[in-house]
Amino acid sequence: MMNSQLQQYLLKIVENCPQDWLSLTTHRLDIYNEEQAKTEFLSVLERLYQSGAASSEQLAALPTAYDYIRLGHPLSSVLEWALAKHLGLNAAQVIAFDSRSMPLLAILRHNALQGRKTRIYYQAQLPNYLDFQSLRSVYQYEAELKDYATFDSQENFEGSTVLISKNEGLSDIQLPQGIDFFLSLQGSRGSILVQNGDLNREYIGAIQHVRRRESIAMTPTNCFDSLEFWLNNKVASGAADSEAHLQSVRATIKEITGAPSKALVASSGLSMQYAIMMGLIDAAWQAHPEKEIKIIVPPNCYGGTNDQARRVAASLKGVSVMDLPVDGDNDMVQSTEQVLQACAELDAVPLIIAEIPTNPRVEVPNLEDLRQALARERQTPSGQTAVDPVFILDQTFCPNVQFLKQEGILASIRTISYVSGSKFPSGGKCTAGYCVANKEAAELITPIEKHLQLCDNAATPLQLAILAAQMPSMNSRIKDAYLNTRDFVNFIQEQLPAAKINFVSEALAADGFTPSVFSLDLPTKGDSPEEREAYKRKLNLKLIQKMITEIPEDSKYCVSYGQLKGCYWTIPATSTQGTTKEADKDYIARVSVSPNLDLEKHKAVFAAFVAEL
Repeated sequence: MMNSQLQQYLLKIVENCPQDWLSLTTHRLDIYNEEQAKTEFLSVLERLYQSGAASSEQLAALPTAYDYIRLGHPLSSVLEWALAKHLGLNAAQVIAFDSRSMPLLAILRHNALQGRKTRIYYQAQLPNYLDFQSLRSVYQYEAELKDYATFDSQENFEGSTVLISKNEGLSDIQLPQGIDFFLSLQGSRGSILVQNGDLNREYIGAIQHVRRRESIAMTPTNCFDSLEFWLNNKVASGAADSEAHLQSVRATIKEITGAPSKALVASSGLSMQYAIMMGLIDAAWQAHPEKEIKIIVPPNCYGGTNDQARRVAASLKGVSVMDLPVDGDNDMVQSTEQVLQACAELDAVPLIIAEIPTNPRVEVPNLEDLRQALARERQTPSGQTAVDPVFILDQTFCPNVQFLKQEGILASIRTISYVSGSKFPSGGKCTAGYCVANKEAAELITPIEKHLQLCDNAATPLQLAILAAQMPSMNSRIKDAYLNTRDFVNFIQEQLPAAKINFVSEALAADGFTPSVFSLDLPTKGDSPEEREAYKRKLNLKLIQKMITEIPEDSKYCVSYGQLKGCYWTIPATSTQGTTKEADKDYIARVSVSPNLDLEKHKAVFAAFVAEL
C-alpha cells in the first residue's frame, strides 16, 4: 500500500501540474543544468516533498529534468521517483518507456555487447509484437524464454533474469528474489522497467541511452494518466478516433511529399530512423546474406543520427560505419562518389544517411550531380555489378520538398525520406516522426514497418491527433517562417557584413528549398587560431544571452526548430552535436525562426549587439 505522505503529495502534483509539463517537447534552458539534468530536478523535488510544498508556481520553477521528451521530462521523473520511493529504491532504478519492447531490447543489447546471458520469464504469454526470431537473426540477441510458473528463485544463473508482467497496477509491482529486471507493461501507456540489486546498476546508463536514441520516455500525458490510475484508479479515455487520425495524417503526408508509399508514423524522429535502419539491414541480409553492410553517415550531422548509426554498427557483426563528409570544405557529391566506390571495392551493401539541407551549415548539394553519383553503376573487384545504395534522406529542414514524387530528382534512386515530427509537422507540440518511400524503394516500407512494430515505437494516439490537426497548415507555416528568416538574414548581412552566414541562396529558395534556420559565424579577432576561436565562441554566447534576456517572451536558448512561435538559438557543438567527435563539431550559432515572432524587436536587439562590438 502506498505511503500516506507520498500519496497526498502526488495528489497535489496531479492537481497543480504545470501546463508546460504536459505540452512542452523541448527543455527550458533557462532552468537547465546539463551535468545535473535529472538529479537536480529530483533533489529540489525531494525538498518540496519533505515540506509538503507543491503549488503550480513551485513545480513550474523546478530545474528542467533531462533534456528532451525522448530521454525524460518532469512528469516521467516524478513517476519514476514516486514508484522508486514506494519500492524503497533509488529513482534511477525506475525507467519509464513509451515502448513496451525497448526496455527489454536495451537489456538484450547491453548483454550482447558484454557477452552475458539473458533469460526472460513471462506471465501467461509473451506479447505478440515481440518477434524473437527477428531479435536473434537481425539484432543478434539471444535469450532463454521461460514460463514464470517454472521460476525458481534459488536457481543459480550467470546472467540477467527479466520478468515481464502485464499487471498495470503500480502498487502491485513486486521484486521477487532472483529477478534482476521487472518489466511492467502498462497497456497503451507504455512500460516501466525496474532494476533490482546493486550488481545491476551498471545497466542504468545504457538503458537510458537506448531510451534517448532508439525510443522515447513514456509521454507526459501517459505519465500523468499513470499517476491518476495509481492514485485514483482512474483510467484515461485516451485520444479518440486513432485510426481516423492515422489515415488523415497519411493522406496529408502523401499530399505534401508526393510519395507513392504509405507513410509510417513513429513516436519520434529517432524511433523512425531506428526502424528504418533495422528494416533496411533485415532486407539487405535477406537479399545479400554474405555481404557486409556499410552505414554511410556524415560525421558532423545531428548527434542523434550520428550516434544511433554508430551504435547500430557497434552491436551488429557484419555492419560498420563509413564517414560521408558533407559540410564546409567538403562536397557531398564528391564524397558520395568516393564512398560508393569504396563500397563497391569491398562488395558491400551501402546505406547512406544524409540531411538536405545539411545541419548546421544549411547547404544543398547540386542535386543532379548527386543523383548521378547515386545512380552510377559500379563494379566489384570480381567484375560483378555492385549493390546499388539505399539513400536515407533526413529532410527535416525542408519537409515540403517533393524529392520522392514520380518525376522528382531522386525518382530513379531507392530513397527513403523521414522527418522529425517535433519540428514543422507538429510545430513543437509532439515528437512523432514519419517516413515514406519513392516507387523504387516502396517494397522496403514492409520490413521497416515490421521493425517499427517489433520495437513498439509507433506514434501514440495523442501524437496522431496532434499531427492530424497541425500538418494541414505545415506548408504555409514553412513559407511564412522562411520569409521571416530571409528578412532577418538580410538585416544581419547589412548590419554586420563581416559575419559569415550559412543560408540557402535565392535561387535555391525559388526551387522550393525554404528552410527557416541559418548558421552564423561571427567575426573574430586574435593573434592565433586558438585565440580567434575562443573569441568567437564567447561572442556567440554573448549574442544568444542578449537575445534571450532582452526578448524573453520570443527568443529562447533551445535546440528546436519549426515551432509555432518565437526564435530559437543554439550552439550545435554543445547541443545537437553532443556525441559528435570534437574535431567535427561546429562552434557557431544556429538560429531558427518561426512564422510568428516580433521580427522588428529582434532586429533592434541585434543592431544594439553590433553597436557594442
